[in-house]
Amino acid sequence: MNRWSIVAVLASIALLAAACGNAPDDRAADTGGTTGGETSTGGGDGDLSGSIAIDGSSTVAPLTDAVAEEYAAERPDVTVNLSVSGTGGGFERFCAGDTQISNASRPITQEEADTCAENGIEFTEVRVGTDALTMVTHPETGFVDCLTQDEVVRIWGPDGVSNWSEVRDGFPDEQLQIFAPGSDSGTYDFFNETVLEPNGIEEPRQDFNASEDDNIIAQGIIGTPGSWGFFGYAYYQENTESVKALEYDAGDGCVAPAPETAQDDSYKLARPLFIYVKNSALAEPHVADFVTFYLETVNDLIDEIGYIAASDETIAEAQAKVEQAISDAG
Repeated sequence: MNRWSIVAVLASIALLAAACGNAPDDRAADTGGTTGGETSTGGGDGDLSGSIAIDGSSTVAPLTDAVAEEYAAERPDVTVNLSVSGTGGGFERFCAGDTQISNASRPITQEEADTCAENGIEFTEVRVGTDALTMVTHPETGFVDCLTQDEVVRIWGPDGVSNWSEVRDGFPDEQLQIFAPGSDSGTYDFFNETVLEPNGIEEPRQDFNASEDDNIIAQGIIGTPGSWGFFGYAYYQENTESVKALEYDAGDGCVAPAPETAQDDSYKLARPLFIYVKNSALAEPHVADFVTFYLETVNDLIDEIGYIAASDETIAEAQAKVEQAISDAG
């Protein structure tokens, strides 16, 4: 069982704990280690010390976790607490001042930025890579390899169908069950903006199995023949033996999700990935050091995680923005 599969199981336990009244912050304080999508590294000697609170997108979480693991080897006295509550949930905590960094699989909305401003939270947006959002199904769902945008709307729209025979003529009479990101997820927002809004639809169906944790979505797909859902490409890469990726036809033919099709813009479900950094936190040397390390390291790790590296020019622009923010923070 890989690291993020283990986290998925623990995340399920964490959801039960949350139902009993424990907030994510409480779980971190209770354990001081890895639990429910939260990862801590620490202990040992080092010339910097302190803790960094990060929350947000489950899509970006594996990337930030990989960077944090590398960072722990160099700065063992800095503890990184990584939580997963979805892009929207992460921004809620970030703009309330509860976290120093927010993982995001979409840009911050104007409403979220206004909330940050009202609370005196100034931030720097940092592009860290690209994802090829991937639609998946159970491997035994052999009759479908590609879906058009109209067919996806039939599945995901507000009047969504519940049987594959209603998706396309010739598909079998087989129940269709959906496992997909919840409304706090940036993946949910991006998918709606890309697939539904061009068709004049504001919201998807609501009768699906929702989670802000892509690992839980993966487990639902794996355990349910006839299932359908979507999540970050890295989660498909972690489960290629147990889920089946679907091609997407946005009007110019079926295109498979892959780094190459995301880079050449032929795959129309590719999207940017970000971290948002609270500017005032950059006055703390360990936070400034971690963010600097993140940008120096991310392109060495991102292929292994399953996402697409940002260009050297994009990383250089991000480094210049962060260096200026560190200087301004004093």
